[in-house]
This record gives sequence, C-alpha cells and structure tokens, in this order.
Amino acid sequence: MATKPLAHTRLNSRRAEICRAAARIFRQRGFDATSVSDIARALKMTKAGLYHYITSKEELLLEIMMFGLDNVRDEVIIPARAIRDPEERLRQIIILHGKITTRAEGSVAQLDEVRALPPLAQKKVRELQRKYFDLVRDTLKELKAAGRLRDVDVTVAAFSTIGMILWLPRWFRQEGRLNPEEAATEIADLALAGVLTPKPRARVTPLHPGIKRSAKKR
Repeated sequence: MATKPLAHTRLNSRRAEICRAAARIFRQRGFDATSVSDIARALKMTKAGLYHYITSKEELLLEIMMFGLDNVRDEVIIPARAIRDPEERLRQIIILHGKITTRAEGSVAQLDEVRALPPLAQKKVRELQRKYFDLVRDTLKELKAAGRLRDVDVTVAAFSTIGMILWLPRWFRQEGRLNPEEAATEIADLALAGVLTPKPRARVTPLHPGIKRSAKKR
C-alpha cells in the first residue's frame, strides 16, 4: 500500500491534523463503522477535499499508525539508545513515550486497528512495534544481568510496562492537576519501583553512649 508523505513532517501540518482527527473517530466508533464522509465532516472539509490528501480509508489508517510509530522512533527509541545506564534508559523511555501518548487526547496512541490493514501493511507496522518492544525488553535484560531487577519475567515486565504507558491517555486530562511530564514521571516511578530491586538503605552509625551523655549535660 503506497502512502503520501508521512504526517509527522512539519510541511504537512494539515495532513497531521487529518490523521489526529481520523484517529479520534476511529477510536470512538471503530474503523469499520467510520466512513470517509464522517472524517471529512469532522474536519469541516468536503469529501473531495479530503481525497486530495488520501486515496482510501485504509491508507489513512496506515498513515496514522506510521505517524505514531515514527514519533516513538524519533522521540523515544533514538534518544533512549544513547543512554548507557539501563535504569535511566528505562525511565526515559517511559517518560518520553508517556508524554507522546497524551497528545490529541491520546487518539493515536490508543488506536489499535492493525487487523484492518492489508497483510503487508500489518507486517510493516508490527515490525516497527517489535523494535520498540525489544528495546524495552533488552533494557530489562541488562538490568537483570546487572542484578538490579527483581525476580520477574522480562517479557511479562516489558509488556506490563508498555501497557502502563498506553493506558495513560485513558485517564489523563489536559486540564487536570498533573501536566503530561508529571503524569509520565509518576508512571515511570511506579514502573521502576515494581521491577527494580530495592536500593540498600544507608547505614546510620549510632552515637557513642558517652557522646549522648555529654550532650545532655550541656
């Protein structure tokens, strides 16, 4: 399936707007129940005007999926790979991805309609999703090798961590008490506390009894 230039490019802000609006409708109604006319109406465009940007509803769905995956690649995967310490890398993966999921009311992040894509497009999307999953799991493996991971299955931990991130837009509110970074940081703190071994507490050396008595005399 051929697509036009991806929606994340700065020169295609209108196309990005179309992707976000369509993602909202797909999430609310489902892909099958949404028509091209529904999307055009939501954007206050004519159907013909919308077809200036897309060739089909399926192409638009692929564009949306790629839009989200490209953002994850550019804003999460690439920066995270440059972080050597696995604990800090995992923290930043969660925070950076968490902030992405709150954009546009989480419409792109929550969209799970891969099965509606043609087989080749499904394969393309799942391969990119796999790269992100492998980054999270490999980071957990590093922590385990360093003795910094609890006795947990790294695959289960990876799926659970990603699940926490993707659930964020279901409860996050832009007008709420926490901003996107604060909410993502809370998720990171919870996730790391659940998978990392507790750090040993610093030992406090008690004062010599004689010191205590002399202090009282004063």
